[in-house]
Amino acid sequence: MADKLLRRPEVEARTGLSRSTIYDWMKRGEFPQPIKLGTRLVAWRESDVTAWLENRETRAA
Repeated sequence: MADKLLRRPEVEARTGLSRSTIYDWMKRGEFPQPIKLGTRLVAWRESDVTAWLENRETRAA
C-alpha cells in the first residue's frame, strides 16, 4: 500500500510545530525531508512523520 502524503498544515497539526521550526529542524537534519511534488509544492510521507514522532516519544520517556 502506498504511503499517504501529508501537506505542511497537516504536519504542523500532527507535530505541534510551527512552519519555521519544521524548516529549521529540516536544515539541521532533525526532521524528515519532504518530497517535492512540484516547483513550490512539497509533502511529507506519513510514515516518516509517524516514525519521527515515535522516536521523540521514546527519547522523552
